[in-house]
Amino acid sequence: MTGRPLDGIRVLDLSRLLPGPFLTMVLGDLGADVVKVEDPRVGDYMRAFPPAKGGLSGRFLAVNRNKRSLALDLKAPAGVSALLRMVERADVVVESFRPGVMDRLGVGYAVLSARNPKIVLCSISGYGATGPYVDKAGHDLNYIGLAGVLGMGAEARDRKPAMPGVQIADFAGGGLWSATAILAALLGRERTGKGTHLDISMTEGALALLIAELGNLDCGMNATRGTGMLNGALACYGVYRTADGKFLSVGALEPKFWLAFNAGIGRAGNVAEIVAPPDKQDALRAEIQAILERKTRDEWVAQLAAHDCCCEPVLELDELAAHPLHEARDAFFTMDGGDLGPLQQLRTPVGVRDHSTPAPRLGQHSRDVLADYGFGADEIAALVEPR
Repeated sequence: MTGRPLDGIRVLDLSRLLPGPFLTMVLGDLGADVVKVEDPRVGDYMRAFPPAKGGLSGRFLAVNRNKRSLALDLKAPAGVSALLRMVERADVVVESFRPGVMDRLGVGYAVLSARNPKIVLCSISGYGATGPYVDKAGHDLNYIGLAGVLGMGAEARDRKPAMPGVQIADFAGGGLWSATAILAALLGRERTGKGTHLDISMTEGALALLIAELGNLDCGMNATRGTGMLNGALACYGVYRTADGKFLSVGALEPKFWLAFNAGIGRAGNVAEIVAPPDKQDALRAEIQAILERKTRDEWVAQLAAHDCCCEPVLELDELAAHPLHEARDAFFTMDGGDLGPLQQLRTPVGVRDHSTPAPRLGQHSRDVLADYGFGADEIAALVEPR
């Protein structure tokens, strides 16, 4: 994507931790003016999570670029009044409190829409704003557990589900579905002149990722962990250890790729092996594992490069930036972080690297933001320096 299609869109971000900030980072990458509205005492809790650079958490620095920070006390009448004035000029409000908190603060959707009928409020919660879990606490692992996603990952049905290495419900279930919904709501507003309230459940967002497997279930196949063609049942689609303790991902599902893979590792394979019964798959997997343990991961990568066989290295975090694909695609870029020094950032698929600014200090832009939203000097002083 080129350019900044959301230039002119104003976003007030009341969220904390990962889902909402990741979402608003995407919006900021697309050109939106994102104001991170934070409690003046502690701000976003993610600021303090180790490890840190210059006193700011690595996670916080990664998901809060292209934002301005406004320290505003929403538990004080003056803070609530200020936010409502800002809403009159804003396009989107994002929040990730438990359902009902916005209403208790006096800034629920009914109040916001009364001030600005075109406002889009996106509420991200673990289990949604309705239903029996509306007041229940949770984290990513709980959401994907209840969504059935956690139960899909392991080498066999009788093994403990494997904990994913990333936060699926936070980023995909919450952040990305929210981004999709907000962009659709902004487009719809152009047609109707009215905003809306988006109720995004991270559990439902994760559940949606199971849509293909639920289609199989409806046809009589309960492909839980280790029993489905894409989650461990087939030897042609799996992860294998190499001689140096590293790993290869093998995705040779189609006959031509399976034959090419076998040719690449010096084995006489045949197409029938792809759909062999489970006991044959176990034996086949063990045979391939024994072959791949004869060389290092990178030796296999070099040897298989001449074979179009859907086989790639399993990279570690510290290997990603130097990989030729990511280098050629400009996936990573270094940002000037001022007193923080250089900051390595990851470009999202819809973002551009130009004109990026580092994650803000708490309240760093309070005066400028309030001025941009029409507050006078005396009003700003009263809010920024309360007596």
